[in-house]
Amino acid sequence: MNRRELLQGFLAAVWGGVIASSIVGIAHAAAPTRDLTAFQDASYIYIATVRKDGNQSRAARVWFIVTPDNKIMIDTNSDSWKAKRIKRGSPVLIWLGSATGPAFIGKAEIIDDKAIQDTMIEKIPEKYFMARIGFFGPKRAKFDDGQVVTIRISPVRDLPDGFVSTPGTPAPKLDEPAPSP
Repeated sequence: MNRRELLQGFLAAVWGGVIASSIVGIAHAAAPTRDLTAFQDASYIYIATVRKDGNQSRAARVWFIVTPDNKIMIDTNSDSWKAKRIKRGSPVLIWLGSATGPAFIGKAEIIDDKAIQDTMIEKIPEKYFMARIGFFGPKRAKFDDGQVVTIRISPVRDLPDGFVSTPGTPAPKLDEPAPSP
């Protein structure tokens, strides 16, 4: 069994609830129950943030990695709306694999840790061919110049099956119960 299969098996166990209750940092939030097997075949996640008026932004397709502690890591331009909204505390809405895939709401934060940035520099090319051959992907110089930031996303709770991105409509709140399907 290779490292990827081991990681996928571990993540599936975590997401499936074996140790989902150990997710920390979000008080009184229900742990998400989405099956991480959705990540096994997913090349992308779709991420939307919440505008100042409380409405959803457009969901953007991004590359990602999943950490052993069940966090999602992405990189983005530091001047993107996504980064600006997350800096001010916006929650994120995430769809797995497609814009209509399983969805959850999460807490996001900008990470300035060079070790985590180095992990992104290493792992993104392992997962994505275009980064492996030198197109796109995080580079140390872009982090050092402040052009790119890493965002860590902590899942808070699932959104109902069929929940879709609807830009300009009110976004669910981190601390409210999931809407009924």
